[in-house]
Amino acid sequence: MLRRALASVHTRAHWPISLALALLVAAVWLPPVTLERSTWSYMVTFDVTQSMNVDDMVVGGVPATRLEAARATMREALRRLPCGSKVGWSVFADYRVMPLLLPVEVCSHYEELLAALAKIDGSMRWANASNVGKGVSWTLRTALAIGGETGVVFFTDGHESPPLRARESPPIHDITPGEIGGWVIGVGGDLPARIPRTDRDGNPAGYWAAADVVQRFEGGSGTEHEHLSELRENHLQGLAKLMGIGYQRLGTSASLGSALLDPALARPEPVATDLRWLPALLALLLLAWRFVPDTVLLRRWLMRLRSSGKPVSAD
Repeated sequence: MLRRALASVHTRAHWPISLALALLVAAVWLPPVTLERSTWSYMVTFDVTQSMNVDDMVVGGVPATRLEAARATMREALRRLPCGSKVGWSVFADYRVMPLLLPVEVCSHYEELLAALAKIDGSMRWANASNVGKGVSWTLRTALAIGGETGVVFFTDGHESPPLRARESPPIHDITPGEIGGWVIGVGGDLPARIPRTDRDGNPAGYWAAADVVQRFEGGSGTEHEHLSELRENHLQGLAKLMGIGYQRLGTSASLGSALLDPALARPEPVATDLRWLPALLALLLLAWRFVPDTVLLRRWLMRLRSSGKPVSAD
């Protein structure tokens, strides 16, 4: 009787292992399956003017510049975008935007995107002026030229240099508000801080002083602090509203990732999807089911026979 029970258990053990083996082979050879899913496409622009070198941000528990914080948060948020989405990099200075990398698919070009992102710094600046409003409008024009429902993400502290005149706004006669979706991301602290000064090679050269920059005078109220910089949030909120895009203050990578995954900016796209994990998971469950319960069932059967008082024969 014991021999028949063991033979039954032995027979029962074969089919889960055989099926698990077949599933593992399928996991190795299964080609990508094309599925329609939501994807996003962005041209991401970083303000590389000198006010972005103010170190009033924190990354990993240590002080960081505004540009470093923007890069670090974008690097983490990039991982949240699903395969099939596209991201490109560009930089802003003066009043223009310079594309560095046009939007490419995030999964197949992930390492290249990170490598290019790490190289973005103030040495790419070609002018000391910072006409942020014009920069945002040029970002929208760039996304429109790229096409493909490309959205925009613009990291900046909103510091205009030279300062704007009262009620001055950027020219947007060729831009339809809301035609291009995206976000202005405000970067910086609330307290005015000194702006590090660098030479044409990016070497430190002290700080900007009041006499070095154009100051703004409002009705004889005196000189403002244009040689200092803080997040100009009201200005950026006004620009975002004018352009028909959203505004968000730089926070965690999770909050930025949620903004990037805004359903209103999604587009359905056929994407080659790797489903090899599914047969591999089924094979793992089968093997776990095969090896865990067998000894338990056999032990219960033996205990039931012993408690009944019947002899256990080998026939």
